[in-house]
Amino acid sequence: MTDNIVQIWQDFQQNILDHIPKMVLAIIIVVIFALIARGVKKICIKVYRKAFKENYLNIERIIASAFYVLFFATGIFLALHILGLDKPFEKLLAGAGIIGIIAGFALKDIASNMFSGLLVDLQRPYKVGDWVEIDGKYGVVLDISWLTTKIKTVPGQEVFVPNQIIYNGTFTNFSTWGKRRIILKSGVSYGDNLEHVRATALDEVKKIEELLPEEGIDFYFTDIGGSTYDFMLRYWVKFESNDDFCKGMNDVIMRIKKRFEQENISIAYPVTTLDFGVKGGVNLFDKEINIEKQS
Repeated sequence: MTDNIVQIWQDFQQNILDHIPKMVLAIIIVVIFALIARGVKKICIKVYRKAFKENYLNIERIIASAFYVLFFATGIFLALHILGLDKPFEKLLAGAGIIGIIAGFALKDIASNMFSGLLVDLQRPYKVGDWVEIDGKYGVVLDISWLTTKIKTVPGQEVFVPNQIIYNGTFTNFSTWGKRRIILKSGVSYGDNLEHVRATALDEVKKIEELLPEEGIDFYFTDIGGSTYDFMLRYWVKFESNDDFCKGMNDVIMRIKKRFEQENISIAYPVTTLDFGVKGGVNLFDKEINIEKQS
């Protein structure tokens, strides 16, 4: 019994002596790859910050950390391979892979939003302070996160739009050019001089403060309606907020109404004509109508 214990102890000592070089080599490899991973992380942060000066999501640290984990994990795997422990590690990874697949199905919407957030940060289709319309929600961008974009709408509500919606549909950024086009539609009566209507409308548009005259003003008669000559007036205004757009529309409407009244131009409205001269009817202007009161 004593001899067996001594033999086991001797074998244990011999195994330790045999594995010491492997353990030292494994530790050296882990240290080297840890230093490489740290250097790669710093390089990624510097390169990203030079390429993208503005960063809303601190995404450079996420990318740098991913490279760090990749290199460090590679060093760990090589160290385990040297020690002969790579087979159990591979089985552990296989089990983790199955769990990852299950978790992927459960968290696919979150992952989709996070990936869309990454695209938003890289492409930068809008920034905080821009006026946008996303999924039918119109307002100013308050915050851009990994999962959602927060918008303050014109009525004052805060709306959180999932980032995946941005790339699953279309969205509009009204602040990209710092200007916005206003399209005003109306109509005048059949009795008005159309050339005079056009000249008067263009003259009033040129007087508003918000106008960008270098962009030009367009005036077109678009249709002959049931009781109107319909026209469309298009012009550009500076755009920093929704108030600029509303004021540019408001000022033109007020000016055109006042000027049209001065020029005796009628802004037309729907008119209904009653014809009493049809068969079986009476022309009110040709025959007097007597209404008898029945007792």
